[in-house]
Amino acid sequence: MMYGGWGWGGMLFGGIFMILFWVFVIAAVVWLVLAIGRRGVEPPASSHATSNASAILDERLARGEIDLEEYKARKAALGGGR
Repeated sequence: MMYGGWGWGGMLFGGIFMILFWVFVIAAVVWLVLAIGRRGVEPPASSHATSNASAILDERLARGEIDLEEYKARKAALGGGR
């Protein structure tokens, strides 16, 4: 018996499209949750930049590229003078 003129082919394609629809909906929800979750994890840019600059300054002192006076002056300028 033909169901609405489509027969078995219509039911087969209807099932495939229903599965694809739900896969798309679930993927969209997962993407949204991950996108929102990643937004709150990142530290503020200013503190990250300061700590990164401080680490670079420490490395330059350890390699001998700058002397202790220049190190102290730059560290103070970053706000992390010891």
